[in-house]
Amino acid sequence: MKILVVDDETDVKALFEQRFRREIRNGDISFAFAHSGEAALEVLQDHVSEFVLILSDINMPGMSGLELLRRIRSTYPVAPPKVMMLTAYGDDENYNQAMQYGANDFLTKPLDFSLLKEKLKQTL
Repeated sequence: MKILVVDDETDVKALFEQRFRREIRNGDISFAFAHSGEAALEVLQDHVSEFVLILSDINMPGMSGLELLRRIRSTYPVAPPKVMMLTAYGDDENYNQAMQYGANDFLTKPLDFSLLKEKLKQTL
C-alpha cells in the first residue's frame, strides 16, 4: 500500500517512518511525502495510480488541504480511492466541507497512530 502524506510540517516524514517502521520494513506500506498542496498535485500528476491513500493536512500555507481535496476529486474522480483529511481543528465547518468535497475520513491532530493503523487495515 502506497500512501501520500501531505503536510507542511517538516517533522512529519520522520514521525511516520518511526511509527510505521515495522510495516515499512515488511513492505506492507510505503510513503511518499509532499510539503504543500501544490507539490502533492505534482506528485499525483505522474503517479496517481500508485497511491491507495492520500493523507492530507487541512491547514497549510498556499493551497489548503480542502482545496487540494477539491482539485483531486475533480481531476481524478476514480483514483486515489481514499483521501483522509487531518486537522488540528476538529470543527464542524472543516469536517462538513471535507465531506462535501469527497473526503473518506477526517482525523484530528495530534494524530492517534493506533487509530490510523486500524483505519489502514480496513483499507487493505
